[in-house]
Amino acid sequence: MTALAIPRPHFAARLTGQVVSARWFSPVALLLLWELGSRTDVIPERTLAAPSKVLATLAGMIVSGELPANLLVSFWRVAAGLGLGVGAGIALALVAGLSRSGEAAVDPLMQIKRTIPVVALSPLFIVWFGIGETTKIALIAFATVFPVYLNLYSGIRGIDARLIDAARSFGLTQRELIWNVVLPGALPSLLVGLRYALTIAVIMLVIAEQINASAGLGYLINNARDFMRTDIIVVCLIVYAFLGLGADWLVRGIEKRALVWRPSIVEQA
Repeated sequence: MTALAIPRPHFAARLTGQVVSARWFSPVALLLLWELGSRTDVIPERTLAAPSKVLATLAGMIVSGELPANLLVSFWRVAAGLGLGVGAGIALALVAGLSRSGEAAVDPLMQIKRTIPVVALSPLFIVWFGIGETTKIALIAFATVFPVYLNLYSGIRGIDARLIDAARSFGLTQRELIWNVVLPGALPSLLVGLRYALTIAVIMLVIAEQINASAGLGYLINNARDFMRTDIIVVCLIVYAFLGLGADWLVRGIEKRALVWRPSIVEQA
């Protein structure tokens, strides 16, 4: 009989490296074509600045302190809105997930909220809160409530009833049951909701900062639009993208540490 050939580890590593290198090909090619188009005036600067000009602008804004100062303002807005939205989502999910009466009171309102576009509420929020920071934070908070609520609510309701019965047989009180069984069991669902909420928070930050902002990334974009500075606009878009990637990286790190007990198919393969 012919023995089956077993792939060697170094072959798998080399194959993985080739795949990663291939994934970089199209982005690098796009940047080179973009630079070439800008240098040959196929892409006018007023339409889209060249990558080299964008990098030079980025370095200048960092050195001058303009970008860090405005980034700090935007970060505070998204952190405040996200904190309020996540906190409200967790509280509402606990109320709806742990009792039938709570579900009857909360879930219909949340489903109604889900069907209302948050952007459509901007004029109403401006009437209520004015055009200051409160409106911007409220829009982010309102948009991030539902992803956290829905995922945590689903996670609570998806816990195996046998675990609940076993915990009660050991004499756990209702509070101990929630803390030691319900919340750990629903934690993976909560983290999924948190990842969605972080993405939505960055998107809503872009929208909220178009409302009479006097500082922040949206303020830089508005000023750059007035002066046709496409390089500054692209810089701000890059920063928005890195904010989203950084938020996702943060939740992945929390997930890796908090869910060490969960088996990983990838690691076992």
